[in-house]
Amino acid sequence: MGMTDPISDMLTRIRNANQVKLKSVDVLLSQVNFNIAKVLKKAGYISGFNVKRDSSQKGILRVYLRFTDSKEGVITGIERVSKPGKRIYVKSEKIPRILNGFGIAVLSTSRGIMTDREARDLKVGGEILCKVW
Repeated sequence: MGMTDPISDMLTRIRNANQVKLKSVDVLLSQVNFNIAKVLKKAGYISGFNVKRDSSQKGILRVYLRFTDSKEGVITGIERVSKPGKRIYVKSEKIPRILNGFGIAVLSTSRGIMTDREARDLKVGGEILCKVW
């Protein structure tokens, strides 16, 4: 049986691994998960990621979590916004600010997956995938 929401699965695995202070977590590889990992890396929430192929040709995306000097996770919260049952779309003027700019919203736009700041600068709206703070 296939997974209905691979994005939620990725976010939940990152949230759980962050709570138990694991250095890395493996998630299923998809184009969307790969692009979300690129956005999180660019925003500084994770230290890196790489792609691994296993014997069944299914890809695995290994995400390396980032921690502060006091061993606290850089990600204090990560939450799915748009779900398969209820999609949330916004125009560029209505993109929410997460914690007054201290967090980010990850959007899927016509120009690719990007942060809320980039979408506001490019004046493009889209689907809000998740919030990270």
